[in-house]
Amino acid sequence: MTHPFVKDLEAGTHYWCTCGKTKTQPFCDGSHKGTGKEPLAFTLPEKKQVALCNCGRTKTPPYCDGTHLKP
Repeated sequence: MTHPFVKDLEAGTHYWCTCGKTKTQPFCDGSHKGTGKEPLAFTLPEKKQVALCNCGRTKTPPYCDGTHLKP
């Protein structure tokens, strides 16, 4: 079973990997170059603990919505 990445993130803009090639999951490290995919930028107005999707099937990217629990 896949679990979300639970992270304490600072306020600001973060980039969630959508290509799956990054070495710094769940964040983009530029490995998407040439894949036709781009990272998803998201902004937090204040420091916050978040659960970021790790399965790639969430309906609320970049946040986990529990889809990984469904067959």
